[in-house]
Amino acid sequence: MSHNLKKDALAYHEKGKPGKIEVVPTKPLSTQLDLALAYSPGVAEPCLEIAENKENVFRYTAKGNLVGVITNGTAVLGLGDIGPDASKPVMEGKGVLFKKFSGIDVFDIEINETDPHKFIEIVKSLEPTFGGINLEDIKAPESFLIEETLKKEMNIPVMHDDQHGTAIISSAALLNALELTGKKIEDLRIVVSGAGASAMACTKLYVSLGAKKDNIVMLDSKGPIRKDRPNLDAMKAEFATGRDVSTIQEALKDADMFLGLSRGNLLTGDDLKLMAEKPIVFALANPNPEIPYEEAVKARPDVIMATGRSDYPNQVNNVLGFPYIFRGAMDVHATTINEEMKLASVRAIADLAKLPVPQEVKIAFNDNSLEFGKNYLIPKPTDHRLITTISPAVAKAAMDSGVAKYPISNWEKYHRELEERIGIDQTLTSQMIARAQKNLQKVVFADGEHAETLRAVQIVLEEKIAEPILMGSKKKIQRIIEEEGLNLEGVSIMNPFDEEELLNDFAGELFELRKRKGVTRTLAAKMLRDRTTFGSMMVRRGMAGAMIAGITKDYPHAMKPAMQVIGKREGVSRVAGMYILRNNKRPYFFADTTANQNPTVEELAEIILLTAEKVESFGIEPRIAALSYSNFGSSKGEVPEKVQKAVELAKAKRPNLIIEGDIQANVALNTGLQQENYPFSALADKGANTLIFPDLASGNIAYKLLMEIGGAEATGPILMGMDKPLHVLQLGAAAREIVNVTAFAAVEAQELKAID
Repeated sequence: MSHNLKKDALAYHEKGKPGKIEVVPTKPLSTQLDLALAYSPGVAEPCLEIAENKENVFRYTAKGNLVGVITNGTAVLGLGDIGPDASKPVMEGKGVLFKKFSGIDVFDIEINETDPHKFIEIVKSLEPTFGGINLEDIKAPESFLIEETLKKEMNIPVMHDDQHGTAIISSAALLNALELTGKKIEDLRIVVSGAGASAMACTKLYVSLGAKKDNIVMLDSKGPIRKDRPNLDAMKAEFATGRDVSTIQEALKDADMFLGLSRGNLLTGDDLKLMAEKPIVFALANPNPEIPYEEAVKARPDVIMATGRSDYPNQVNNVLGFPYIFRGAMDVHATTINEEMKLASVRAIADLAKLPVPQEVKIAFNDNSLEFGKNYLIPKPTDHRLITTISPAVAKAAMDSGVAKYPISNWEKYHRELEERIGIDQTLTSQMIARAQKNLQKVVFADGEHAETLRAVQIVLEEKIAEPILMGSKKKIQRIIEEEGLNLEGVSIMNPFDEEELLNDFAGELFELRKRKGVTRTLAAKMLRDRTTFGSMMVRRGMAGAMIAGITKDYPHAMKPAMQVIGKREGVSRVAGMYILRNNKRPYFFADTTANQNPTVEELAEIILLTAEKVESFGIEPRIAALSYSNFGSSKGEVPEKVQKAVELAKAKRPNLIIEGDIQANVALNTGLQQENYPFSALADKGANTLIFPDLASGNIAYKLLMEIGGAEATGPILMGMDKPLHVLQLGAAAREIVNVTAFAAVEAQELKAID
């Protein structure tokens, strides 16, 4: 880890409220009555109901949506036995993933106990609190005993994700690899490198799918685990081979599959050449696989390969499994997670990979060719269908195997509830970053002498989002870099005052652009001393794909040179600004929030169409509400009438747009209100995700209030209608805001190049 990444990671966990999680009440607590209902005396009533029937705990408390992520810190990530205190950031992180991907709440519990029997007793005593237990980062072989005992003695789902997560995801990948190679699992000759918790769980699940133990050779740090090895423990003895093999190379001879859960760079290309035709290689050591992906593919072009890394095809990522498995198990109040439920999740994941890939996933990975095949064995983590595919499969398996206490009868309703728990559009920013990473674009940062810009550029470099070009004095920028402890080695820095030849060249072009706007040749050269103007000209000339400005200037002053040099896209009469605001479930698109003070009917219609086009470019269907203080003509006035006419114009140009207006903001977002009072509304089914404001004041006020009072996270402003990707941020924008808009700008630059 670089010095700066370490600094950023520590700041991320420390700033604001320390840690990554908090407890948030789900009921109002505004009045004395609220308090009386929440605690004394009202709380006695649900207590009595639960005392009479313990199952009522799921009706009156959060137990049914609460998982305990529990560890003793004896095998944390790649850090080893660091103890329970040091493991807490990891457990909080696991809680964040549960919430993000399945809507499950988590209490993380770090237990200061290494005796497995005492640990078991402690966890057992917590059963009244939780609807499920996720065991995490517990070293083998104790982890086997702990999980096995707790599953037998507790009546809620218990799973050690380190074991079963990798097993489930890799099993899904294996089923699809077998289909592509035409091999049968019962004939598969398997070599397993590693004999820890994950390796054992993977191998056992492969056997449950039909693999034969006689066809498996497992290796630990001492080499092949053979039946003639003395003092084998019970776990290793189960997979001891009778074959006369002494090295991994001997084991790989004519093998069909290699599973690695051991250490990086264990194998070479020559080792893979020993394997049978169409070898299946799952090299899952992190951060470095047992064999580098490039070396494996070069040595064996016929290989089907998976790793644990996101920068190669077929990442075996546990997040594809555990959130959805617990979701399905807990929704039917399952008493355990049994083999049937694990196998159901395996088949659900495998089957999902065979379906057409959603456009938003293709956009996120900048790959329109994504389809089932050797480079797409398992779904991507951003596929919103995971929850509606895996969770129902697990729930049904729990019901069919007799461990569900609360069976589901209305599957269509359950499907809708699952979507509502997480929101299907929650990963927009991560999708944009992933797209930007696929084809790096040069991005100019006009405010290169600002510390926040430099911190953002550090992230842009580390996450490989773009190739930054900093505008400003090299000496000043280097001084700030040193003061901030950043590492921007190799980043391009340009100072207009040092680029005399280029400045003169630019001045001629700017003079031609602005000569009838009062600009002389001398004034053009003077204007280009301004970093925003110079950077805009670089984008105009194609020396960079996009520019980010505005961090050190007020919005109008930063916009002016951009408009003078870049200007509007052909066919666009007004540019507009859009903010993306995200709550804990989905993004909302607000326009115009920055550019047009009091747009006319025609201008408002154009803002609607520009916004719709931009939202569609993210792979999201815009559901547009043109806002007013009126609902469908309920009040008269200049604003409702303007909004109504603008909506009519927009519909005339785009008849298939989902759009309503005039409509009040709360009604636009509240489907219940619409269904009851305005069932004819095109937004009555799913509500609006795109809000068009009648003037700049209302849009600007709304997004800023939501940021400060509502706690919404904002990205923007995204400038729409410009001829080239150029975004002017608000004065004093934070590093993460700059990074997010950079990703959006880089993707726009990619799209523009594709069109050109």
